[in-house]
Parts: sequence; structure tokens; C-alpha cells
Amino acid sequence: MDLQIHELGELFEEVQLQNILGDGKTFPDCVPKKSLEEINSEYLHHKKNASLDLKKFIEANFNLPKAYSSDYKSDPTKSAEEHIKNLWHALTRQPDESGGSLIPLPFPYIVPGGRFREIYYWDSYFTMLGLQASGRIDLIENMVDNFDYLIQKIGYIPNGNRTYFLGRSQPPFFSLMVSLLQESKKDLNVLTKYLPSLEQEYQFWMSGSETTSAKNRVIRLSDGSILNRYWDENDTPRPEAYKEDIELSHQSKQKPSELFQNLRAAAESGWDFSSRWFEDVNSFGTIHTTEIIAVDLNCLLYQLEITISNCYELLKDTIQTKKYLQVAKQRKASILKYCWNEEKKFFFDYDFVRGKQKEHFTLAGAFPLFFKIANEHQAQEVAQTIQLKFLKFGGLTTTLSATRQQWDAPNGWAPLQWISYKGLLNYQHRDLAEQIKSNWLTANQKVYANTGKMTEKYDVWSEHGEASGGEYPNQDGFGWTNGVYLAMLHHPD
Repeated sequence: MDLQIHELGELFEEVQLQNILGDGKTFPDCVPKKSLEEINSEYLHHKKNASLDLKKFIEANFNLPKAYSSDYKSDPTKSAEEHIKNLWHALTRQPDESGGSLIPLPFPYIVPGGRFREIYYWDSYFTMLGLQASGRIDLIENMVDNFDYLIQKIGYIPNGNRTYFLGRSQPPFFSLMVSLLQESKKDLNVLTKYLPSLEQEYQFWMSGSETTSAKNRVIRLSDGSILNRYWDENDTPRPEAYKEDIELSHQSKQKPSELFQNLRAAAESGWDFSSRWFEDVNSFGTIHTTEIIAVDLNCLLYQLEITISNCYELLKDTIQTKKYLQVAKQRKASILKYCWNEEKKFFFDYDFVRGKQKEHFTLAGAFPLFFKIANEHQAQEVAQTIQLKFLKFGGLTTTLSATRQQWDAPNGWAPLQWISYKGLLNYQHRDLAEQIKSNWLTANQKVYANTGKMTEKYDVWSEHGEASGGEYPNQDGFGWTNGVYLAMLHHPD
């Protein structure tokens, strides 16, 4: 039985606003035991007669999501590496049947852990790095095939395989996943096998590129440059964070529909939330994600264009090879023009509405090094900035601003450690890369020794390493932390 949240109306609002289940994501993940029409009718009857215990009503009419690994106990005698390899099984989900809000997938996959009971798009690439280090090429291929399936079924890869995530994607790492699988299997045919889905994803991100200003995820600037922003098709509160979104709308000066779309767009970025997206660094209510050309997103789309060009080269299609190579070159030039700041020696997001760069230093500025877009001078300056401003006890801080948002100081996140580490290695900044790696692995090991867990994020400013901040408690598991830990541990610097 599907859980179509909009059909629950008043019941859904009441459950979420009263926080009946303790976590806003729990109710959207429930599976109804009978038709929603029956449930709604029964709810309205009991409510009219003032005889409703809402929590008991929910438990009677819905199957709550299963806590798969709640009984998993780590073995303190095992190393962090052994723990992670043992944990892959606990984080693996088998092919699904349709039920509730879950979009069924045809192949086994890894979930992040904790409250995240489904696959997540950009998380999965960093998880795959660890699967590669563990020799689990079978699972990498299964996960790539699941994303290929979603692209063919939906037209893009949603944030995660839940119906309430439809309307947005996440940072487009599919081309890197395909390349990782190709590298693991040592088979160039892997690239061309997934070419139709690579192109389909590209069309999703570039929908609206024929317009003269801004539409969907595409921005055409006054000089003809075409760059991209994060977006969501919807402008309503996120079902999985309904209470939080409604409460913020009461504090913000934005129209609720604009606020909700900006929140959703930030969720598409994966950085939900960060002062990176705020007009006033200290005010969540000023979030304006849809007005920002994101440097990391455009670097990823550059890589997607290069990958598609390479696929056509393998197929000996000269016209298409040149076409995608040309748009990649144009995007690279535009990234350097609009996102590089020679005075501040770093890469920044660009506010296209106000016609100026954002002033916020964030680790998104390392993406041009990861994708070899920066020149040697720029890479040298970025390396120095990272060392002076971002490097802390436990690795790299996400931003320099402490706002209590989870994608701000003092937190560090596995994907950004990897992007920065590999980016610096691309330009031979080996000592700094090695220091980042050492600090990050030490922080992971310290928290694991104290708690028996690998967690979603870490406090890299302190020596204890345990992080906080954000809409929900720090989660353990944890897919991308496990992946980056193993990949760094086994990577020859």
C-alpha cells in the first residue's frame, strides 16, 4: 500500500506538528495497513468525538519503519577497518517491494544508516569508494544499476528512493560512479553501457537552457554563459521536516512558498543546511539557495560533460565527442570567470541575482581542484587557504562560520575531506593532503574508540571529535564515513 502524503491532509499535519513519533521522517516512512480513505475516515470520526489518542491511532493503522541495525553491536576488540567491513552487511538492503513511500529498487544497495533507511544519491559515491577498497565490486555494480534504473524510470536520480523526495535530485555523481565501476572492472565498455542514462541525467540538469535568463536548474548570464543552480520542483514544506519548515516560515520575511523552495533546493545540494545559502550568515530565514550558482554543482556538471564526450569518443562519434567537449570547455571558462576570486585567492559561489560572488569561504571551493579545473596558480592559492583557514585537529572544517547548522563550523564531513584530499594530490600538494588524511582518520578512530561507532559528521575543531548541530541528532552507521575512511586508509599518497 502506497503512502501518498498529500492524501492524508489534516492527519499528516497533526502528527508532524505535534511530533508524535519523535522524528519528522518516521511518519512519511510508515506503511499504511489499509487504504488511506479508510484511515482518514476513521481519524475524522474519532477526532469529531474527541476520543482520539493520536499515537495509538498511528500505531494501529500504520506499520512503523523497521530499525534494521538497532540490534547491531560493535566489537570493541576490532579495528575501525574491521568494524566497517563487518558493517557492510548490516547496511545492505535487498531488492524492495512497493510499500509506503519507498520507491522499490531492483538490486541490493547500501543505506547510510541511522534514520536514513533508503538509498541516497551523492552519499552512495563515497560509500562505493569503501566498497571498492573492500573488494565489493558486485555491490558497486548493483548500486550503479539501481541509479540507472531510477534515471530510466523517473528521468533523473532523486535525492533518495522515497516518493517525498521526488522533485529534486542531489549533486550529480553518477558519472563518477560509472567511472569507478569501469576502473574496478577494467572494462571500457562499462562507460558506453551507461551512456543513455548519463545523457538523460544531463538533460534533466540542463532543462530550460534554451531560455534567456533563469529556468529550473539553468541560469543564462548576460554574457551568454550557462551555469547551474540547485532547485526543487515543489514549493511546499518538506514532508520529512514538516514541523521545522513551518516553524521557520513563521520567523522568515520570505513568502512561505519561496522559503520552502529555497529549503528544498538546499536539500538538493546535500548541504542541508549551511550559512553558505544564507543572505545573512547568521539568519536561517534569509536562505536564498535558488539565487546562487553553486561552484561544486558546476564542477560536477563539467565532469558529466567530459564523461559523455569520452563515451562518444569510444564509440568513434566525432560530432558528439566535440559537442560535449565544447560545452565542457565553455563551462570551465565560466566557472573560472564567475567563481574565482584573485583577491581572496579562493573559489566562491556566485549570486546571479545581485551580480556578485558570495563572500562565504566553504569547502565547495575545493571542487575545482578535484576536477582539475583550476590552474597551477589557483591551486597553490587554494591549498594555502585550506591550510591556513580550514585545517583543524580533526580534518577540514566545512565553513568558517559557527551557526549551529550542521554544514558549518565546527563540523567536518567525509565527502568534503575526500574531495579536498584528492584535489590537493592532483596538484602535488602531498604534505597538506597527507596532513588532512592523518587528522581525519585520527578523528574517526578516536570517536570509534569512545563510542564503537562511525558517525555521519565530526567536530573537527575539538580534540574529542563528536559532532552536533542540525535538524536531527548525529547519526551512526555511516555509509560515506565508512567509504572515505577505507579509501583514505588504502590510498597511496
